[in-house]
Amino acid sequence: MAKKIEVGDVLTGKVTGIQPYGAFVALDEFTQGLVHISEITYGFVKDVSEFLSVGDEIQVKVLDVDTDQKKISLSIRELQEVPFHRKRDMQPRRSLQDRVDEVDADGFQILKEKLKDWIEQSGH
Repeated sequence: MAKKIEVGDVLTGKVTGIQPYGAFVALDEFTQGLVHISEITYGFVKDVSEFLSVGDEIQVKVLDVDTDQKKISLSIRELQEVPFHRKRDMQPRRSLQDRVDEVDADGFQILKEKLKDWIEQSGH
């Protein structure tokens, strides 16, 4: 690697190869990284070549640098604005138990109170 590339760097590179799983991008004459198919854009990508072609100059963000394996993971998606419908999905999800506690807490209390009456009415 010619210069030190770090996670978070935004770089311009040239697409050198397209594979079913992503695109290889030359960052300089010595360094190449991979944009995995899932990091091309928001939403489903069936075919990488519908979005990128060999020779395209693109901006990428460095997600991971594995110096031992000499692999660099890149993203185009990280530089795009999150679609509105995706922002809603990114809110922290509450567990089912939290939702039950919030919505049905009164309902369970009422059942608990009535259980005693029902037992008495049944004659037991």
